[in-house]
Amino acid sequence: QVQLVESGGGLVQPGGSLRLSCAASGISFSAYNGVWYRQAPGKQRELVATLTWVGSANVVDSVKGRFTISRDNAKNILYLQMNSLKPEDTANYYCHAKRAGWNAYWGQGTQVTVSS
Repeated sequence: QVQLVESGGGLVQPGGSLRLSCAASGISFSAYNGVWYRQAPGKQRELVATLTWVGSANVVDSVKGRFTISRDNAKNILYLQMNSLKPEDTANYYCHAKRAGWNAYWGQGTQVTVSS
């Protein structure tokens, strides 16, 4: 009944941009905290960005000034705008919807590869 579907990943050159989308069905992102994680081969999953249901946005230091998290309430989509991409950003990116006391949901992931 609830589904999160990521899209927008792909192969991009260093310095390029990508916009990841996470389309939700069965829940409204306006009522959940929206979160982006990423995981590279051989590394632990790491937090990238958070947008709380009340509208507070945060990104980790390694992507500050380059990545922006946002949502479109009318379309029920969570976004991650990624600019000035670096090879170190290469990872599988996952969106996550959570709220204290409620069930939480994960997307299937979308691959981002930054290489020349």
